[in-house]
Amino acid sequence: MPTALCFLALASLAASSPVPTEALPSAARQASDAPTVHALDFNWTRDGIITGTAGLLWIASETVLKDELAPKTCRWCDRSADGTDTLNSLDRWGRGVAADTAEGRDQWNMWSNIVGFGVLPAGVLGGQYLLSSGSGAPPKYYAQDATIIIESVVVSSLVNQVVKFSVGRERPFVHVLPEDQKPLTEHPNDNNLSFYSGHTNMAFALVTAAGTVSELRGYKNSWLIWAVGLPAAASVGLMRMGADKHYLTDVLVGAAAGTLFGVGMPLLLHGRQNESQSQSRTARMSMNVSGGLGGVMFSGRF
Repeated sequence: MPTALCFLALASLAASSPVPTEALPSAARQASDAPTVHALDFNWTRDGIITGTAGLLWIASETVLKDELAPKTCRWCDRSADGTDTLNSLDRWGRGVAADTAEGRDQWNMWSNIVGFGVLPAGVLGGQYLLSSGSGAPPKYYAQDATIIIESVVVSSLVNQVVKFSVGRERPFVHVLPEDQKPLTEHPNDNNLSFYSGHTNMAFALVTAAGTVSELRGYKNSWLIWAVGLPAAASVGLMRMGADKHYLTDVLVGAAAGTLFGVGMPLLLHGRQNESQSQSRTARMSMNVSGGLGGVMFSGRF
């Protein structure tokens, strides 16, 4: 929680502290007066459909469809056919992060939900607004930025669900239970969805999408997104391990997958518009009229 609040405070301070133009040489002053915020390729219809469809499928897979889609037994069980524990040494070492008591694990689980689904999204989106407004961007740019960030998150989360349901890795706290106790957990349909960490995937997609969009826009002080956001995202993964919900490999792959979508989707779908593209979108129609004795001809670009 403190990292996300710190991000908001730093972004606010940086956005509200412009460098006095009187202190700059004339050439630098002219450069500072030039527009530095870039238009990005964005289409409300396309991006609305992608975001809405992926979001609905993700939410449905986590709620109404989860009982049907989630594997009832593990497919990746980290045990041999005779029941011998085959958990790899890296994940065995990583389990040392998990709390020793059930109360401690519940606390880590609660905080991972609060930070992952509440504090971090609010901090990133709030910080993005401060960086946008502090760079002199028009309000519509922030609306586009927020949509691009959410689009990256929901698409990465939907892919994460597909992988979880397909792989069926047993969660660490379930792995150590006797077989007759495994169906008695609080949420049995969640027992075999360890790989890869959805919380970590979402946290890194959120931060890296915001950072990538800020870099593409050319916002001042965009380094704040990376400097504060990445440690905050990493803390979510550590909390999931503290809750004994995920192995270290689950968290590492979640971080890599979230980063892939967080960086890749803005770059692939929302690159900078060049000057001619910006002008063509501003002036959507040009028309020429010519005529003679034979009639009148209209031509143009729409």
